[in-house]
Amino acid sequence: MRNLFIVCAFLMISCKSNYTVNQQINQEAAICPKNGICSIELIPNKTIVFKTDNIGIMYPVISEGSKTILKYTYKKNSHKNLQDSSYTEIIYAEFDANISPMELSNETLQNVKLYFGRLCYCKGETGYFPIKNGKFKLTKVDKNSFKIDLDFTISEVPQIISKISETISLKSN
Repeated sequence: MRNLFIVCAFLMISCKSNYTVNQQINQEAAICPKNGICSIELIPNKTIVFKTDNIGIMYPVISEGSKTILKYTYKKNSHKNLQDSSYTEIIYAEFDANISPMELSNETLQNVKLYFGRLCYCKGETGYFPIKNGKFKLTKVDKNSFKIDLDFTISEVPQIISKISETISLKSN
């Protein structure tokens, strides 16, 4: 039993990611609506692909890999008395393991698999969509910080989030 504990502890330590995001989104920022919560996450050692279900709606599949995934989430405050009032928007991007500065627009946004997701009880207006119209800029602020600027529009569904301007600090593990 003791050997099993030692093996489990070793596996947990060895599976740690190379870095984590050490940054909370400023809820007072004008870009994150006051009626919800925004968060940003970097997921290292993964890859993302978008598949289509049998009714034509796209969804993400995250698996082990050599890339780093950016996940930006806006979760609107739900009404306590309404069962189907949850509403979430998610933006995904995939970078090389060593994140480097870049500037992309329109068609080249798909070089980083930039997708917008709208998750709600919104008949016919939910799912994930490739972002094809916008500008994305990733700037290195210092050794452990990057500034992310995204300004985009989606024609397929209504959206609340259309701009992101955040600085993230990477913290080595």
